[in-house]
This record gives sequence, structure tokens and C-alpha cells, in this order.
Amino acid sequence: MKDVIGVRFRTNGKIYYFDPKDYNVPEGCYVIVETARGVEYGHVVSGRKSVDEKTIPQDLKPIIRLATEEDSKQYESNKEKSKKAYEICLEKIKEHELEMKLIAAEYTFDNSKVLFYFTADGRVDFRELVRDLASVFRTRIELRQVGVRDETKLAGGIGMCGRELCCHSYLSEFIPVSIKMAKEQSLSLNPTKISGVCGRLMCCLKNEEDVYEELNRKMPGVGDFCTAKDGLSGEVSSVNILRQTVKILVDVDDEKEVHEYKLEELESIKKKQKKKNNNNNKKNSQEDAEIRELEKLEKIEKKEGKSKLGDN
Repeated sequence: MKDVIGVRFRTNGKIYYFDPKDYNVPEGCYVIVETARGVEYGHVVSGRKSVDEKTIPQDLKPIIRLATEEDSKQYESNKEKSKKAYEICLEKIKEHELEMKLIAAEYTFDNSKVLFYFTADGRVDFRELVRDLASVFRTRIELRQVGVRDETKLAGGIGMCGRELCCHSYLSEFIPVSIKMAKEQSLSLNPTKISGVCGRLMCCLKNEEDVYEELNRKMPGVGDFCTAKDGLSGEVSSVNILRQTVKILVDVDDEKEVHEYKLEELESIKKKQKKKNNNNNKKNSQEDAEIRELEKLEKIEKKEGKSKLGDN
């Protein structure tokens, strides 16, 4: 077993583990640690705990020290310097007439490097820009191209739910999201309704996916033929997944009526056979177009992969 602490370098960043050595490192304090980016100032989000050595990296680094008041002042000073670096880089991008959108600038704690995050439609030759920036800042310069999801994660904002964006407030990693999740939850497949601020499928589609998968497991689908315990049978016209109820179109005295049943009140379910629909009506064309658009978003998301905002 090995003692470790969990450290974050940004509010919604990934948690990295370090060796606390003999220091008393309570949760909530700040520490100075050495990372692949250089010496950094981190927030302890998980206090000292013992874990199996197989579950942690072999090159686990020890913390340098607990952060002092001077360290905290330097951290705040770096944030102000980062704002100025952002403005300078914007001007340099205009001078070089580069097709790129600057998202953020960031100094490492020890000022050994300045990182600039940007988005662009394709590859950008920024070698001249790097030389120009290096002559201004007199330190190492790194330009990192990120995707639109990373851009939104850095910038933040308010989602259609009225709350702060998940990726900016608490998600440390992007979770793969698919069209199947929207279908499972009976959501509209209109891309404008299930896409987030970033233009990709909303991360929150994953939040309740496991619950919906379990609830859908025994539920009939619209169009299935069901027989209820009261002897009536008919075609399912609608389902309520969360309430676990179905509405069935039944024949009563030569008239069609809609009866609602709980799932446990159904005796048998016969799945409808899928038939090829050759009707090229307006509704089908619109649905096909929406699905194709969502499939494009899904492919782009898979291509972009994990977050490029490496903190360590």
C-alpha cells in the first residue's frame, strides 16, 4: 500500500496523484508540486489515503512543499500576467494574419513556460508566431490546438437547463456521447435540441443513460402488440419510461379506446416486425436529415477524442 493525495490544477481538471511524503496534507489546502509542465500550484481535493501500488503510476512524484502565502500571491500574480499575455498574443496573431482563434493563455507557476490554447479549422503554421512570442516573453512558448469542447470547458457558460455548463463546473473528462442515448431517453433527434453550447451532443445525455437502459429493458415499444391481464389487447400508442406505464389502443364494443396500464399489468408483449418504409414523405426526409446531422456530430466527437487540456 502507498499513501497518496489527489491534486487538481484547475477547478474542473483531472485529479493527479502525488506522494505526500511526511507532510500533513489535509483536503482543501494547496501544494507546490513538480509536473511535466514544470513546477505547479495545485489544490488538494483528496487528502492522504492508502491505495494499492498497482493502481498508481510507478513514477509517482512527491510534493515539493505545502504552499505558503507567498506562493498564493505568486499564483494570483500569474493569473494577471496570463491576461496580459492573452492580449499580446491576440495582437501578434493579427499581425501574422493567422486563421486561428485564441482561447486562453496560462503561465506555469514557476514562469518557465507560457501556454496558449487556440482553435482552428485545420493545421496552422505558427512557427513565426512562436518566435515572435518568445522574443517578447523571454521564456518557453507552447501553442496548443484544442477542440470546441475544450474551448467551451475553458470559457464556461450557461446551458439550456439554466445551470452552469457541466464541463466547466465539474466534469474532469469528456464522456463519449452517442445518438443511442438520446433514443433511449425518447428525446427529440433534432440536433438543435440535444446539442450543447459547443455544438456537440450534450454531455448530460450520459448522466441518466444507465437508468433509462434498465427501465427500457422490459418496456414495450410504440407499435408493439400487448395483452393486458384484464383480457384487452392492442397496439401500444405511447409509453412513459419513467412512470413505467403504456397506453394501448384497444377495441371495446366495436370502438377504439386508449387504456393506460402499468408495466406489471401486462401479460404478454409481442414485438412488432420492422418493415422497410419506402415512403419518401416530408416527415421521413426530415428525420433522416436530422439523424445524418447527429451522426456527423458523433463522428467528429470520436475524432476529437479526449480533452487536450493536459494539466500534468
